Amino acid sequence: MTTDAESSTRLEEEVTSLPGGARGPGWGALAIVMVGTFITVLDYFITNVAVPAIQADLGATHAQSQLVIVGYGVAFTAGMITGGRLGDLYGRRRMFSLGMLGFTLASGLCAVAQDADALIVFRVLQGAAAALMVPQVLGILGVVYTGAARARAFVVYGLVVGLAGVFGQVIGGALISVDVAGLDWRTIFLINLPVGVVALVLTPRLIPESRGAPGGRLDLAGVVLATVTLAAVVLALIEGQERDWPLWTWLLLVAGVPLGAGFVAHQRRRTRKGLSPLIDLELFRSRRFSVGLAAMLTYFLAMGSFFFLLALYLQQGRGLSPAEAGLVFLTLGGGYFGSSLLSTRLAARLGHRLYAAGPLLLAAGYVLVGLTARWLGTDGHILWLLAPLIVAGIGMGMTTGPLTGAVLAGVDGEHAAAASGAANTVQEGAVAIGVAVVGTVFFPALGEAAAPEDYPHAFGVGLIPLVVFCLASSVIVRFMRSRGERLGR
Repeated sequence: MTTDAESSTRLEEEVTSLPGGARGPGWGALAIVMVGTFITVLDYFITNVAVPAIQADLGATHAQSQLVIVGYGVAFTAGMITGGRLGDLYGRRRMFSLGMLGFTLASGLCAVAQDADALIVFRVLQGAAAALMVPQVLGILGVVYTGAARARAFVVYGLVVGLAGVFGQVIGGALISVDVAGLDWRTIFLINLPVGVVALVLTPRLIPESRGAPGGRLDLAGVVLATVTLAAVVLALIEGQERDWPLWTWLLLVAGVPLGAGFVAHQRRRTRKGLSPLIDLELFRSRRFSVGLAAMLTYFLAMGSFFFLLALYLQQGRGLSPAEAGLVFLTLGGGYFGSSLLSTRLAARLGHRLYAAGPLLLAAGYVLVGLTARWLGTDGHILWLLAPLIVAGIGMGMTTGPLTGAVLAGVDGEHAAAASGAANTVQEGAVAIGVAVVGTVFFPALGEAAAPEDYPHAFGVGLIPLVVFCLASSVIVRFMRSRGERLGR
């Protein structure tokens, strides 16, 4: 494995311009894997907008409607470590193609579901397919591109993740409002079909095959332990916040501790015996990787849950329609897009300091958003929120792609997909944890008899833990390098 000093030096050289540094397939590979990234993240958020239409059409209960969202999220998060390992063992392009095929087929099944229970099952299948596809993305980028091209590819990845989250509400609201051919909510799944077919046709032409060291076998016991552990924790966090923390959610959280410890012990035991583990724990000996994952965790705790909080404030507190709220989200996306495009130039000037500056700016944006919302009350014009949202979006764009690239910079090619599976798991898991944390602060502040005038205060209170997470991420990233490296700057 590359040493932290070597990877730090290499990363800070990877901040010039684009193409030129690509090896082999040019930018077609990047385009295809970004399509896969966009549609899987989009489908995490887009369904929120469609819940009322699904309830009306299928007669879904509130619990069933939540499971349409939760089923996808749990399967997606719980399967990514396994998906990453499968890519290392059997080929990243092959697993990406299988994941895309499964995702496309499951999307078609979701679109023709005739009752809520069937839709829930198909959404779980869709999430499982996404878990097979997404970990291959960062693995493919890490081995296909080198030098400045790799740095820019990771920036594009961060840009696509953020824009998919931001535009999920916009696209979903637009599709449902237009109601193409009277298909209503089903269009949010049907749109994946032509995209998936085109990606499947182009993948073998544009993406070279890559895999880890030959000879390993899939750790089936590790698969079960990892999947059950992650599913228990993520399901408890998502459903706990939604259902006011019944006893079974606490039992699942408690069970996650011995299950997780058992998984780690099992991985160590396989390593000692010379067997192939599901995830090589040697990865965590790298300061850049292990500390970087902690920084990613705190950052995505603050980023993903903000979308949830802002949507509640705009739609329930200010009475905006999904389409109108989506237009406000576009402002956030504008700041995100602009700073993402400039992040490689900023990295050239700031070096490692960029990863600390981004979360700090995001924290400042959140503070400004919260103060502005309190000042506006229920009568002030929503346009006053746009400038603070741009600031927050700039902070997100400065952090998402560059931090992901920094975390994975020192990982050997043979572990690329497994490491990206761990990074993706942290990313998606942090969104679930962040929403749970925000819910425990926001809803008590809102009160049971919530009125529109209660939302500005509750919104501001809900932003407090997000600011804390941003500040924590800014501090943690400083320890990704050794003390000697920090003093040498």
